[in-house]
Amino acid sequence: MSPRRTFKTLLCVVLLGVCLVASLLPATQATNVSHSVIFKKTLRIMTYNIHVGVGMDKKLDLQRIADVINKEKPDLVGLQEVDRGVKRTEGKDEIVELAQMTKMDYAFAHNLDYQGGQYGVAILSSYLLKNVDHKMFENKREAERRGMLRVEVEIDGKLVNFVTTHLDYQFEDGRVFETEQMLKFLEPVKGPLIVVADLNDEPTGAAYQLLDHLFDDSWVASKAKGDGLSYPADKPIKRIDHIFYRPETARAKKSWVVTTLASDHLPVMAELELR
Repeated sequence: MSPRRTFKTLLCVVLLGVCLVASLLPATQATNVSHSVIFKKTLRIMTYNIHVGVGMDKKLDLQRIADVINKEKPDLVGLQEVDRGVKRTEGKDEIVELAQMTKMDYAFAHNLDYQGGQYGVAILSSYLLKNVDHKMFENKREAERRGMLRVEVEIDGKLVNFVTTHLDYQFEDGRVFETEQMLKFLEPVKGPLIVVADLNDEPTGAAYQLLDHLFDDSWVASKAKGDGLSYPADKPIKRIDHIFYRPETARAKKSWVVTTLASDHLPVMAELELR
């Protein structure tokens, strides 16, 4: 056999061996694909007017409120109508007790002095709170002073702002005035922002419309089943408890109302996927 033919035969054998080995390699070794990491984190959000812990049976029972929260396992909870050291609720520091019962971090915003103590809104968080900010609203004519509570938490390296508030229950122009102030306070806040509230306003109301212009309503965006009615708890006829979020930073996966008589309001829940 000539040297040239010997070389050709050897080359064919080598190439055949290479092809055979390549065919036996796993696909992940045969291709080198670069995957970009996309941030996605689903948060469970609750808004709950706890009626200072007094249920539809007129009994004060904070454990019932805590049981509702623990069952739903929210990451962030915006509470309204919270007492601290008030005579009517036996001088209890309600947010401290709820934080202990739920094993969550907390913040409280004192909007009104009442019966020797304080009354306002509060937040529970499964994440440690980094920053806390309380803003009081100017008041047009309602006797009850209102305000908003904002906290900042860090979730997988991303800063998320969470706000709770409780608006004027008597006058629409009062609710609008308070909402305008809140939106002005929130203008400098960047990134993911979630606002929960007892707005005392239904979707047809002017205060709701102001918020809906800038944020998405989780109930609507998630195409939730039912009507979202949350008040009164025993026979709900109003949708006044809402969860809003910046649509460019999150997506509503689902929303629901929790059935319970632990307060005169029903808690409203949403699952939001941050992006």
